[in-house]
Amino acid sequence: MGVLPWVAWYAFRRHTAYPLSAFAEALTNTVFGFLRAYLLIALWNERPGLGGYDVTDAVTFCFLTQALIGPVQIFGGMELTERIRSGDVAIDLHRPVDLQAWWLADDLARGIAALLLRGGPPMAAGAVAFGLRTPGPGQFAAFALSVVMAVLTSFAFRYLVAVATFWLHDERGLQAVALVLSLFFSGMILPLVVFPGPLGELARVLPWAALVQVPADVFLGVHTGVDLARALAFQAAWAAALLTAGRGLTVAARRKLVVHGG
Repeated sequence: MGVLPWVAWYAFRRHTAYPLSAFAEALTNTVFGFLRAYLLIALWNERPGLGGYDVTDAVTFCFLTQALIGPVQIFGGMELTERIRSGDVAIDLHRPVDLQAWWLADDLARGIAALLLRGGPPMAAGAVAFGLRTPGPGQFAAFALSVVMAVLTSFAFRYLVAVATFWLHDERGLQAVALVLSLFFSGMILPLVVFPGPLGELARVLPWAALVQVPADVFLGVHTGVDLARALAFQAAWAAALLTAGRGLTVAARRKLVVHGG
């Protein structure tokens, strides 16, 4: 077995070490899911069919987003930023493993752990209280693939922010901007289908749409057939583009450390 599967395995064990803490986070997500659900119900009662959703779609979307907060790490960054600030990243760069691949393996395990421990309670509570939309087996398989693409895209974006710390030395300002963009353009606050005109068209082609809006639409059956393939290709394209950009920044960062004698 190679190094990366071991990295993923130990990362999974680390992120599942405190199930009670994860359950508390899931409970918080569930409570906020109910608050958001009632707001969306009021909105859709005033505007039936808004964005092509009915009220059941809107409520399902709400609890899906709450379930995906952990896997796509909307509110979090990466431990890599602290290691760059402290200088410990020099140890990472001396390992016989690619820096980006190491953290990707770690983050995929984190995403799986978050989905298992934090994804179920919001969906279960929403289903009991409101009756959510239920996908068929094929639709659910497509949704699972879409979630994997969402986690990859999320990692690629957060990795770019983290590696920028090599030049900024303090990522907090950039992290704040990244958080606002992720919340607004992913669909976490409101479904992107309700964004009007050019703003909605722009939001749906930006990479953040791949984090929440696309997986939710796949779950709801908005994308089928050729359109489903396009939606998954959209996610894969953004993941590949951002990972490639991260690769370039990693090479530049390594050269920067060499130039400065690090």
